Amino acid sequence: MSKLLSLMRIGIAGFVISSLTYSALFYFNSWLTSSLIFGSGVNWIYLPAGLRLFLTLIFGLPAALGIAFTSFLISYCGGLSNDLTICIGTGLISGFAPYLARILVFSNMKLESDLSNLSLSKLLICILIYALLSSGLHQFWYATVELDDAGSLNHFLVMFIGDVLGSLLLISLIKSSLDSLKRFRRTVH
Repeated sequence: MSKLLSLMRIGIAGFVISSLTYSALFYFNSWLTSSLIFGSGVNWIYLPAGLRLFLTLIFGLPAALGIAFTSFLISYCGGLSNDLTICIGTGLISGFAPYLARILVFSNMKLESDLSNLSLSKLLICILIYALLSSGLHQFWYATVELDDAGSLNHFLVMFIGDVLGSLLLISLIKSSLDSLKRFRRTVH
C-alpha cells in the first residue's frame, strides 16, 4: 500500500511540476520571442518545446497529462480559439507528442528509464522525432479543424524549426546549468 501511495505522490508531483513550469515558460517565451511569431501557435523559437520533451523524459505520463491540461487552459483562455474542441486537441497533442517520442526512443534506441545512457546523438534523435511529431500533429489538427492562419506546410516547417531550436536551446541551458552546479559543488567540498 505504501508503494502505491509513493507512486501516486510522484505522479501528482510530476503533474504539478510539469503544469506549473510549462505554464511559466510558455508565458516567458511569449514575452521574450513575441517578434518571432509566425502564425497561430507557431514561433520561430519555442523554448517550451524543450521543456515538454525534458519533462516527459523525466516524469513520463504524469508530465504528459500536466502539459496537456495546461496547454488546453492556455489555448482556451488565451488567443488560440474559443472552440473547445480545437483547444482540447491542441492540449492533447502538446502533452502526448513528447510522450509518444519518449515511447519511440525508449523502445527503439534502448534508452534506460533513468536516462543513464542518454548520449548526445540519442538526445538529438529524440528532439528530431519529437519536433516532427509535434509540428506534424499540430498542423494536421489545425488544418483538419480549419483554424485560421495555421495548418499549412509553411506553418509545419516553421513549427518544426522552432521546436528544434527551442529544444536545443533549453536543453543546452539545462546541461550548462547542471555542469556549473557540479563545478560549484566540487569547489565547495
